[in-house]
Amino acid sequence: MTRTIQYVITFCVLVALAAAPFWAGSFTITLLNYIGIYALVALGIVLLTGVGGLTSFGQAAFVGIGAYATAWLTTVHGASPWLGLGFALGLTSAIAALLGAVTLRLGGHFLPLSTIAWGLSIFYLFGNLDALGRYNGITGVPPISIGSISFAPSTTIYYLIWGLLAGSAVLVANLLDSREGRAIRSLRGGTVMIESLGVSAFRIRLVTFIIAALLAGLSGWLYAHMSRYVSPAPFDVRMGIEYLFMAIVGGSGHILGAVIGAAIITLLKNTLQDVLPYFSSQGAQLEIIVFAVLFILVLQFARRGVVPYVRRLLPKGSKPALAAAEPLERRTMPERGTPLLKVDNLVKRFGGLVAVNQVGFEVRAGEIVALIGPNGAGKSTMFNLITGALESDSGKVSFLGQDITGVGQRRIAKAGIARTFQHVKLRPNMSLLDNVLLGTYLRTHSGFLTGALRLSRNEEARARFEALTQLKRVGLGENPYELAGNLPLGSQRILEVARALAADPALVVLDEPAAGLRRLEKLALADLLRGLRTEGVTILIVEHDMDFVMGLVDRLVVMDFGSKLTEGPPSAVRSDTRVQEAYLGGVA
Repeated sequence: MTRTIQYVITFCVLVALAAAPFWAGSFTITLLNYIGIYALVALGIVLLTGVGGLTSFGQAAFVGIGAYATAWLTTVHGASPWLGLGFALGLTSAIAALLGAVTLRLGGHFLPLSTIAWGLSIFYLFGNLDALGRYNGITGVPPISIGSISFAPSTTIYYLIWGLLAGSAVLVANLLDSREGRAIRSLRGGTVMIESLGVSAFRIRLVTFIIAALLAGLSGWLYAHMSRYVSPAPFDVRMGIEYLFMAIVGGSGHILGAVIGAAIITLLKNTLQDVLPYFSSQGAQLEIIVFAVLFILVLQFARRGVVPYVRRLLPKGSKPALAAAEPLERRTMPERGTPLLKVDNLVKRFGGLVAVNQVGFEVRAGEIVALIGPNGAGKSTMFNLITGALESDSGKVSFLGQDITGVGQRRIAKAGIARTFQHVKLRPNMSLLDNVLLGTYLRTHSGFLTGALRLSRNEEARARFEALTQLKRVGLGENPYELAGNLPLGSQRILEVARALAADPALVVLDEPAAGLRRLEKLALADLLRGLRTEGVTILIVEHDMDFVMGLVDRLVVMDFGSKLTEGPPSAVRSDTRVQEAYLGGVA
């Protein structure tokens, strides 16, 4: 879709929404109010589940916390609804932080199951506390007002609801286009890759969880002061499932999907409640069946939701050109020949298997060293021990004179070691540019708030220019907005190299970078690595392709059955009978 069409459609929608109280009836305005309130919750689910990959069925509980918090403060203590807003958001974020700290380390299906558990617990808590009116709830919640302006009429609170929704959507969109937003988008697909880039996966998950809860709490605040009555019924797990359904139907990976999904489900529910009683006295049960059928149809024909389905049918717009910017700060590289990495008697056991058996070697600044050996020699295990993906049983790894044994991937990345992976780890639904931008994470500093408020535009421009520079450096700069998943395997490996270079490392560790590359691609990669060595970048390659490394590296370290077989320059290693036997099964 061209930008002109986007602007025209956006303008027409905004005008129609702004004028709604003048042309629509009171019932329609009430429906629109509920759509806006529900869309706030769905927006949090888009961020948490659709983008971050963390499925939650318990967001209705956070809506209830926000609603009950402000209802209790304003009715029992006579406080202002605006104080109720602060209390609602503060209490919601505190409970979300506590629940997130306890549950977000769970993996697989255990996390969504835990959200059902605490969602049910909070729902029953609402109904069993005398201070909250038990199942009778809290009545007489005062309306929101600003001076003499009261938001009690549905046509007035309409503007507050949709204004807060629009503002929240803009903030979320800004956040997703920022440094921390890219980290949120990279959560899908596991944590090993993002931890290797210096990102704390748990911290990103927790903050995302709290933001989604805050949006739900804001929705609860609006609900309480619009309906003027709060009871447990709207905050059970069934409503939590419905919120999730809204995000899925609209498009769980798209901000607009929250609004579209909330509108579709709300209008459909209203229509079914009017129509189904004409066909059966069991209208409520039939409504559940209709929603189940709808869900199956959505999964069958528009699995990613309505918004991406429609976007496929519209013409694609052009992406903005990337302007030149001031480069990001670079590290001071160690002098050539300086001891950089020292591995001393590393041992790693997996049960009774000794994968790495007292292996040691050294890498000096400004050289290319290859760790080679036949399949099963222990090269990748050694690689993961050096980069912190695995913990050694004994031995020591030193980098620039500091002991980095077992300190974890993030600290190792911060020390100046960047890596690629044996099995390519990219985010296929992110562009080439965004994948490489992940490599600049430790070189930039903007946080969640500065990203949401777009206070980091200068830093973002510098980071984008750096990412584009690295893409051009590896020969992938022609189409930076192409999705990484559309690249062939060989180009994906090159993209990983670009991401590693964007971190400005002192040592680049490449895990079988030539695997899947054609001959000309291997030659181009070898030229690139030689150029990096000239610039002072030190490279450690884990590889089994002897032809690729022989004319490239300064030294070879050969492993076989978990032990170091030999070490030396390529010419000496090539003629070593033990190496020939390890690779060929006998002396050639």
